[in-house]
Amino acid sequence: MRPRDKVMSLLRRRRRPMLRAQLTLLYSGFFLGLLTAVLLATNLLYGHTAARAPANATPGTDQVGSSHQFEFGPAAIGLAAAIVALIGAWWLAGRFLRPLRAINTTAQEISATNLNRRLDLDGPGDELTDLGKTLDDLFARLEASFEAQRHFVANASHELRTPLAGQRTLLQVALADPDADTEALRTACEQALRLGDQQERLIEALLTLATSEHGVEQWEPVDLDQITETVIAGHGQRAERRGITIDAALGRAPATGDPRLIERLVTNLVDNALRHNTPGGQVQITTNLVRDKASIAVSNTGTAIAPAEVERLFQPFQQLRGQRVRHTDGHGLGLAIVRAIAQAHGATLTARPNPEGGLHVEVTFH
Repeated sequence: MRPRDKVMSLLRRRRRPMLRAQLTLLYSGFFLGLLTAVLLATNLLYGHTAARAPANATPGTDQVGSSHQFEFGPAAIGLAAAIVALIGAWWLAGRFLRPLRAINTTAQEISATNLNRRLDLDGPGDELTDLGKTLDDLFARLEASFEAQRHFVANASHELRTPLAGQRTLLQVALADPDADTEALRTACEQALRLGDQQERLIEALLTLATSEHGVEQWEPVDLDQITETVIAGHGQRAERRGITIDAALGRAPATGDPRLIERLVTNLVDNALRHNTPGGQVQITTNLVRDKASIAVSNTGTAIAPAEVERLFQPFQQLRGQRVRHTDGHGLGLAIVRAIAQAHGATLTARPNPEGGLHVEVTFH
């Protein structure tokens, strides 16, 4: 164990009895306060009884002795009661805090070594058991988050490494060819530029995903229908080249959020509907108000999708049947960004496969 760890462990041991000491003082103080009240009441009652003593009582040493005996008796009883109260309160506080110390120790071991472990507390349904279940849920979410982060970093590294390797190979081949002319070098440079564009798009997508997952910093009124109209106009030529028809029914749909992120959400929905479509297919886009909530729905024709595969489409770097997408078809981040932006805005995202093929995605802003 390192010196720093030893010091921290020692400090934890020294801090540990503090709550137990506080509970001890609380329990014993309450008991002693109650005992003091009883003794005061007894003293008052005794004094009242002595005041009503018979007038013919013989004064003498017996009364003085009784008075001295009464003064010593409460003091002895109070001291014994204080000792018993402190010992009992210390034991009771330790017994009460024993499960809490076990939870603390196990939680430290789990967070420091392995998030797969759980507390798994057995016992009555009290507050400590509820605390253990809450911590187990927290560890489960942390484990899922760290696992997703590891997969995401690995996938992102792979996606970034592939274009870089392609660029390096192109340049090495072009430079190693002693007979390479201007046209060959120009072709190699153009291919390297295309790979560089892929890297830029991937980095931009990763930054958008990270920004949307961070949350919305500034909320502004936006017109979802106008944003959708602008995005559709920007994808018109692409749809014509592939013979895809875009049917748009854009009703008034005012919302509140980050205009840049909402535009990215709509762009990714339209881009996904065109990219994963069949030549001569269709894309249907609607915006309207559903119970005073702005909503956008995008539906396309395309390959038949099993209901169990829909959830996979919204994971980064994934496509149908768990296969990784090719660089010419994008990076598999479009729908993942859509989900992240929807969650950042507190919007409801629903997706279902169309019976004849393709996907129907709807986002409702609250």
